[in-house]
Amino acid sequence: MNRISLRYLYKRQMMNWLVTVSSVLLCLLLLPMRLPGMELAGIAPNWLLIWVVAWSIKRTAVQGAIAGVIVGLLQDGMTAPVPSHTLSFALVGIMTARLHKQRYLQEDFISVALIVFGMAALAEVMMAAQISIWSAAISGKYTATTSNFGEIWTYYQRIALASAIVSSLWAPVVYYPLNRWWKKMKD
Repeated sequence: MNRISLRYLYKRQMMNWLVTVSSVLLCLLLLPMRLPGMELAGIAPNWLLIWVVAWSIKRTAVQGAIAGVIVGLLQDGMTAPVPSHTLSFALVGIMTARLHKQRYLQEDFISVALIVFGMAALAEVMMAAQISIWSAAISGKYTATTSNFGEIWTYYQRIALASAIVSSLWAPVVYYPLNRWWKKMKD
């Protein structure tokens, strides 16, 4: 009897990992897609950020940070030659987990959408800061002009707002099925 229950638990755990990894890969594949009705000002939802928020809501800050680093490295592998999403996704994972631990959020779609909105804006601000720093470092003199910083921050204000809006609107599409699955696996 003990052998059967161990086998069942092993299969259940493997199925949970398969669903979790598959959901990350699906979000990764959705990133470059531009389907009609999914864009706002040319900006599509940040599916991986939504996934990190969905993962981190019911987990510890360390688990959120690890998920953020892994997902950030996956996105950087698709988009950038230098790590740029890793730090922001790790911070998103930590902050989302901390919000839950301090009971600032509830388990409804509106709370998740608001969290995704705030975290998307935070991630884009961090991206703008990293690009500002890297543009200064790339120039070789470690100085950058004020107009360069101004252009970067003006551009990222538009991106941050559009990304936050569209990601928060699509957040329940990722959150609801994953939350139900993970809840089922805990029971």
